[in-house]
Amino acid sequence: MGDSLYIIISGVIGLGIGALLAGLFIKNNSKKIEADAKEKAKSIIREAEINAEALKKDRILEAKEKYLKLKSEFEEEVNKKKNIIITNENKIKQREQSLSKEIEVIKRKEAELDSKKENLSAQLHAVQVKKEELDKVTNQRISDLEKIAGLTKDEAKEQLVEMLKDEATTKASSQIKDILDQAKLTATKQAKKIVLDTIQRTATEHAIENCVSVFNIESDDIKGKIIGREGRNIRALEAATGVEIIVDDTPEAIIISGFDPVRREIARLSLHRLVQDGRIHPARIEEVVAKTEKNIEEEIVEIGERTCIDLGIHGLHPELIRMVGRMRFRSSYGQNLLQHSREVAKLCATMAAELGLNAKLAKRAGLLHDIGKVWPEEAELPHAILGMELAKKYKEHPEVVNAIGAHHDEIEMTSMISPIIQACDAISGSRPGARREIMDSYIKRLKELEDLALSFDGVNKCFAMQAGRELRVLVDADNVDDQTASKLSFDISQKIEKEMQYPGQIKITVIREMRAVNYAK
Repeated sequence: MGDSLYIIISGVIGLGIGALLAGLFIKNNSKKIEADAKEKAKSIIREAEINAEALKKDRILEAKEKYLKLKSEFEEEVNKKKNIIITNENKIKQREQSLSKEIEVIKRKEAELDSKKENLSAQLHAVQVKKEELDKVTNQRISDLEKIAGLTKDEAKEQLVEMLKDEATTKASSQIKDILDQAKLTATKQAKKIVLDTIQRTATEHAIENCVSVFNIESDDIKGKIIGREGRNIRALEAATGVEIIVDDTPEAIIISGFDPVRREIARLSLHRLVQDGRIHPARIEEVVAKTEKNIEEEIVEIGERTCIDLGIHGLHPELIRMVGRMRFRSSYGQNLLQHSREVAKLCATMAAELGLNAKLAKRAGLLHDIGKVWPEEAELPHAILGMELAKKYKEHPEVVNAIGAHHDEIEMTSMISPIIQACDAISGSRPGARREIMDSYIKRLKELEDLALSFDGVNKCFAMQAGRELRVLVDADNVDDQTASKLSFDISQKIEKEMQYPGQIKITVIREMRAVNYAK
């Protein structure tokens, strides 16, 4: 027990002594470390101060270099601007000097002009004085002449004006005749050559179609079947086709009458099928007519396509192709419209080629120029304007559109193709035998032509010759001299062109016959 306590106390005392020694060691160590750290810190501070001083010197040097560089650039820029200012000042001084010289020259010229103005004023005054003197002398002479002639100045003027007017009219008429003759020598020959070559190179068949079609039958017994019980078959056929069926005493023939050629063709083909089939009754008639109408529409399209292929025209709208096919069943003044349009297309292509124009466009416009005549709907527009609207609707070339609308002068011509279409249309329509006019309207036109010539002074008689192609005018030889006769022929032609419509051209021949008659008694 005592040993244990001793050991414990010894241990405690040893621990205390160890702790004291350890504390002393640590204290000495910490002082040494602190002293080393302070020394190291001083060393670092000294090194940092040295580095900072070196860095400061470097920055100061860089700043000085940059300052010197900027200063040099600034001074250079200032010198440049200064030189520019000096140059501009020199130019301004030179300009001021030149302006001063010009001002001096202008002042001298003004002084010269002032002196000239004074001289002119004096001269004008002198001229005015002389003019007044001349006016007095002239008035005195005019009064003397009036006394001698017995006429006033105004009366003498009127007589002189009348004499000069008659002389000028006569000379103008003579000059017009010379100009026309000269123009004919230079232009008519080439124009005739082009037109004649065009006509000669175009050959087409010409046929006159009436408003009546004849359907031939093998025997008159078939007429009874066509008429039907109490006429029901013929009434059904007329109602389905829109034409008039005339069954009379004409042997082996039935007449189909109607203004629309398409309807007549449908009726003719329907009758042909019904007669071949033998079954003729209203229901069968309606069925056959419906099939025939469909076939005719297909045929119309086929005719239009074949026409375009024959003429070498491509890219037409399907609706325009269909209307071209409908031309086959339409006539104008007895002339088949499709044949007329084909003929005009060929004439236009030939004439355009001769003139160095676009022959394809001319041919296209020639084929479509009367397209407005076959529009199935009712329209209050002229056929040329309607055709122009249709061509515009279906995206045709602007020159083609204008040629269609202008071929009867409803609108202004804007291309060289338009007058060619008009000329070729007249060539095709005015050819002898091409068209059939109603006799009354034909006679009326000839009478209007003669009355127009009779309205001129000095005309005794006039006669329309050569189917209206020539007008012979007989004048009074006592009142109309040779020069007046030439002028009268020109005036009549101009009035006919302005007031009348006619195909082709009209030749006006003025005949002045001088007769000396005496009687032996």
